[in-house]
Amino acid sequence: MIKNILLKVSFILSLSLGITAVSYAQVPKPYFQTNPWREDQLIAPSALAELISKKADVKIYNIGVVQNIKGATNTGAASDAVNLEKLKEVLKTMPKNQSIVIYCGCCPMGKCPNIRPAFKALAEQKFTNVRLLDLPDNIKIDWIDKGYPVESTYR
Repeated sequence: MIKNILLKVSFILSLSLGITAVSYAQVPKPYFQTNPWREDQLIAPSALAELISKKADVKIYNIGVVQNIKGATNTGAASDAVNLEKLKEVLKTMPKNQSIVIYCGCCPMGKCPNIRPAFKALAEQKFTNVRLLDLPDNIKIDWIDKGYPVESTYR
């Protein structure tokens, strides 16, 4: 009698484990990218907009395929090796302590294919004052819809 109960319990547990394993195998896992920046290297849109209005000595680079923030230089999508080299070339003669802000905003930051390669490239080139514009959703929601300055046309 106890042997039969143990067999039934064992069978049910095995079946439950099998079903659980199969269900996990069929659910897509979220894709998380590691971030090469620290939290203190993010700059809020309001802070960058203030720097722009004060005409601060900050170089802004659009490393995506989105509308230019006022005063930004568009180097193209940094996920493309040619554009990443273009960014590196633009920065070659710049002082390593120059204040630099990069941004994309094509999609949520967790999925963006452009910000990580660009940020890593700047770190590899030993730039010490680099920040990433914190656009958690995208440039439209986090910048344009808030009325922050943009170029009227693409450069």
